[in-house]
Order: sequence, then structure tokens, then C-alpha cells
Amino acid sequence: MFIRALNKAEESIIALLLVAMTLLVFIEVIMRFGFGAGFLWGQELTLHISAWFVLFGASYGLKVGAHIGVDAFVKLLPPLLHRLASTLAVLGSLAYCGLFLYGSWVYLSKMKKIGIELEDMPIPTWIAHSILLLGLGLLVMRLLELLWAILTGKAEGFRHADEAKESMHIAEELAKESPLDTNKKEEPK
Repeated sequence: MFIRALNKAEESIIALLLVAMTLLVFIEVIMRFGFGAGFLWGQELTLHISAWFVLFGASYGLKVGAHIGVDAFVKLLPPLLHRLASTLAVLGSLAYCGLFLYGSWVYLSKMKKIGIELEDMPIPTWIAHSILLLGLGLLVMRLLELLWAILTGKAEGFRHADEAKESMHIAEELAKESPLDTNKKEEPK
């Protein structure tokens, strides 16, 4: 139940961030090129919204299998070794996230202690950059879910977007729909 609510909240936040960033950039372009004016804080806010979007999107991409992976070698392994390699990859990813979480905590605590605000907006830097902890925390949660699925046999490894397979599928569909078939030979009249 908690995971389902978190999933919906994550999707809603990602959608909201995308809409906010798009509208802000659109308004800035109209203001700048149409009226020769703009908001002083527009670029900084856009930068921070995009950072939040990317860090929320990283965990969401892992959840839905949207990340591209290089797993040609791992796919050749027998199922047990495939799961073992995937387990090691998840553990390595967790260690990597752990290092970043620790570094983020140190950075954010120093920013809070110093009390620096953003350049163009009266927002404390540690609040604006808190997405480091939130985004990486969500990524750790997704990696732990994946690790559990691998260990319990519900998954063999990371789900990746297989662009080559998708491209071939699209090409096959287009070939079926094409009125010109190059494989057929014309019969003499």
C-alpha cells in the first residue's frame, strides 16, 4: 500500500515538474524575445526543476525499465550465473548510491550550517539541493526492490529498454504496412 502511494506520488511529482519546467521556459522565451525582458530567477529555477526532474526520473526509470543497459554478455550466462551477476550489479549500485548519499548528507549539512541562499531566489541552498537525498533515497529503495526480486527468483536482473529489439519490431511493422514489397518479382504480362 505504501509503495503504491509512493509510486503515484512519484509519477505525479515528475509530471508536475515537467509541466512547470516547460511552462517556465516557454514564458521566459516569450518574455525575452517578445518583450526584451525576463525574470531574474527564471534560469536558476529552471536549472533546479530540471535537477529535481532528473533525480526523480532516475528511480522511476529503474522502476519501469526505461534505462538502457549493456547486458549482451550477461544474457549469454546460464540463469544462475545471470542472477548472480545481476545481484552483484545491484549491490555495486547500492554501494555507489550509498557513497553519494553520504556525500550529499555532508554537503547539505554544511550548506545548512553556512546558511547560503540561492543566487537569484531567497531559498536556502540546502532545501533546493535536498533532492540529492530524496532522489538517491528513492533510487536505493528501487534497487532494494530489485535485489529482493532477484533473490526470490521473481526477476533475473535489471529490466532494460531494448532499443534494438524495439527498432526491429517497428521496422517489421512498417514492412508489413508498406505497399511496395521488394521481395516479390514482377510477373511478365
